[in-house]
This record gives sequence, structure tokens and C-alpha cells, in this order.
Amino acid sequence: MVPQLNFDRKTIEAIVRDVVQGGRSVSVEMARKPELVVNISVRHAHLTDEHVEVLFGKGAKLTKQRTLYQDWAFAAEETVMVVGPRKRMLPAVRILGPTKDQSQVELAFTDAISLGIDASVRVTGNLVGTPGCVLVGPKGVVELKQGVIRAQRHVHMGPSDAMYYGVKDKDLMKLRVTANGCTTTFENMLVRVDENIKLEVHLDTDEGNAADLEHASKVELIDNS
Repeated sequence: MVPQLNFDRKTIEAIVRDVVQGGRSVSVEMARKPELVVNISVRHAHLTDEHVEVLFGKGAKLTKQRTLYQDWAFAAEETVMVVGPRKRMLPAVRILGPTKDQSQVELAFTDAISLGIDASVRVTGNLVGTPGCVLVGPKGVVELKQGVIRAQRHVHMGPSDAMYYGVKDKDLMKLRVTANGCTTTFENMLVRVDENIKLEVHLDTDEGNAADLEHASKVELIDNS
């Protein structure tokens, strides 16, 4: 059976432009429509090596529970209690590995409300001026002066995916989700391009529930115009 290649206008124009201007051939495999995966990123924490030891004991390392869609990332066995103002808390927030240069907690909007934290929408790692919280583990406590965010919705993609969609790192796109006859469009989807990355959109729990992502019959990335 001959595979269906699903060319769109943007891809055809890119192929023609590349051949005419550069005189180079373009792989048919490169032009094939990538498989789009959309996952819900539930509340979680990233920790530094130092904070892992404070929370779980001297010499402690994160224990892999399962590998995530991106092969380099994993959900750890370890969880922490996240405590906000007025002692409101989330009792068992999963830690994701590997460890980072900065500790941070990523929440959905309703999570932040339940903790009494005014968490702003940020790109992962952009923590300056963000609120903090207290992390409680079985062996110790860490007070984060900053680091609680609502992660900006984003799409991971490799260079070939970026070529297909005609975008570059830090561009913005839209995600359109169709479920049970209803269509929800998420704007300002941040593009994050890197080597050895599989095409994957991350939405938080609130966004995924609002679009009924679990019952989606169609998901598509489109221009942010």
C-alpha cells in the first residue's frame, strides 16, 4: 500500500522555494505530515540536586517511576507536599526528572487558587519575580523564595517539524482541538525547537479539561495569525 503523504500548501511552497532557490532535493519523508501528540502536563515539581538531598536525605537521587513521552524526561517515584499561604497545601506533587539548575513548581490555575498563590504564566525556567512556596519531604523542608508558575502552553518540536510548519524557536502557533462536536482553539502556543525532540504539545489540566482533550477526535497546529 502506498502511504498517503498529506501535503499542505505551506509544505508545497517550501519544497518549490527550496528547489528553485537552492537547487537541492527535498526528502519526501521530511515533507510528510508529522504525528502530533497532545499531552496534559499535570501539576509537578522540578528540583535541584541540593533540594533533592534536603527533602529526601543526604545522597538521595530521584528514582525513575516511568519514562515520559520525551525519552530524556521521567516521572519520579518521589513526591513532595507543596504548601502555600495560610497553610493550604497539595499533599503529593510528583517530581519530574532529571534535576534542574533551579527548583520550580508548575501548577494549573485552579491549583494555584487552591493554594492561595497568584502564579503568573511563565516559560519554564523564567522564575524572576514569581511567588514562592514551601516544599515538605520525608527528610526536610525547602522554602522557595520564588519558582511557582503556570507554565505557558507550548509545543516541543524538532528541526524537521519546524520546517514542516514553517516556524522557528519562540514563534507562536494555535492549537485547535475538536471533541464531541465542539472546537476549542488555544492561542499563543509557544514553539520550542530542539534537537532529538518528538513533536508534543503540553497543556495544563485546566486547559485539557476545558477542551475535553480525552475525547478529542482531531487536533491540529495552525498559524497564530
